Amino acid sequence: MKIPQIFTKTPGHKKFSYNPRFYDPQEEERKERELRIKQELAEKNTPESQISESQYRERIAGSFRTAKKTVTVQSDPSANMIRLVLILILVVGLIAYLQFGQVAIYGVFAVFVPFYLYLKFRKAKKS
Repeated sequence: MKIPQIFTKTPGHKKFSYNPRFYDPQEEERKERELRIKQELAEKNTPESQISESQYRERIAGSFRTAKKTVTVQSDPSANMIRLVLILILVVGLIAYLQFGQVAIYGVFAVFVPFYLYLKFRKAKKS
């Protein structure tokens, strides 16, 4: 049997020092791109080729403004009407299913399938 030692320090737990290393391909690609851009800027050190930071920011802001203007909003009212009719059929079908059970599903399909086929073949004639 071991006699406890009162005045001596008992050994503590062993510390495990692990610094995880990981590879981030996006970070490496970003660093390579920054290095390449810095080299290109160093090569273009002539006064006429230098662009000030304010001009650079204006170009970026202008690009965003022009891109925002080119976005087209869907203004076709028939598409909105079709979407409304489809949602209405589905909501009425859900309510009918809750009221009447499985028989209502056949009723919704009896309305929905011909409507879908009409829309599909109507667009085929326009093409």
